[in-house]
This record gives sequence, structure tokens and C-alpha cells, in this order.
Amino acid sequence: MKVCVAEKPSVAREIANVLGATNRKDGYFEGNGYQVSWTFGHFCTLYTPDDYKPHWKRWDLNTLPMLPEKFETKLIGNDGVKKQFKILKGLFDNADSVINCGDAGQEGELIQRWVMKHAECKVPVKRLWISSLTEEAIKTGFKKLDHHLVVVSKKD
Repeated sequence: MKVCVAEKPSVAREIANVLGATNRKDGYFEGNGYQVSWTFGHFCTLYTPDDYKPHWKRWDLNTLPMLPEKFETKLIGNDGVKKQFKILKGLFDNADSVINCGDAGQEGELIQRWVMKHAECKVPVKRLWISSLTEEAIKTGFKKLDHHLVVVSKKD
């Protein structure tokens, strides 16, 4: 099964209709060999300083600069985000491949990559680049999918 992840439910719905994934499930659409799901904005955020070291919670000139060895992300503590992330993780775990259908731009790319990384997505990932949600644009975009780096694990 190919899993498509859009940045918002309305975009997922448009993509699902074009792909023939018209069977509505909890948190995604399914059909024609695709599962089309979504985030709704940022699901992950950077760690706060005290996530790295508890004594960094309180700012003090003696602790500056606060530079972790590696910047990490965490899931946002929102019940809706947690529920949808669990759905996405389950889809990724059973997918043959993932198609990143996030908004074309740096922020859209970052949102999706952090989610895939946090979910420890281990399957090949392709990138859908479209700037319009017309049926023609979506079909053309799927004919020209770009490969991008596979997200190997959350610990990378």
C-alpha cells in the first residue's frame, strides 16, 4: 500500500478523490492501492532546553550558550495530534512506500519530515510537488514523483 500524507485534511480529500481512495476511514482515506492521510500543521516541535538538561529550565548566564550535541524533536502534547500521529505511525508501519504530499516549501517539507522521523518511517519516500489542487495538477504531480532521502529512524 502507498501512503500519502498531506499537510491538511482538505488537501488529503482532494488527492484521495483524484487517486480513487474514496473509502473513508478513521484519519485517512483508502482505495485503489492508496491510503491518504494528513497532518494538520505542526505535529512535532524542537525540544525545549530543559528537555535536554533539567538545569537548563532556568536561564542563567553561567549556562549560556545552551547548545545540545544534537537537536531533537518531540510530538506536540495535544490529544488530536497524538491520535492522528498514532494513525499515521500505523499506516507507515504497514506501507510499501510513503508519498510526502506536504505543502511545497520549506515549512511544509519540515512538517512532514519531522513526522516521518518521529514515527521511525523506514520505507522509501517520494515527494509530490504541486502548486494547485486541480485534478490535472494532482495527476501530473503523481506522474512526476521525486525521490528524497528515506527517513531511517528517530535516532538519526
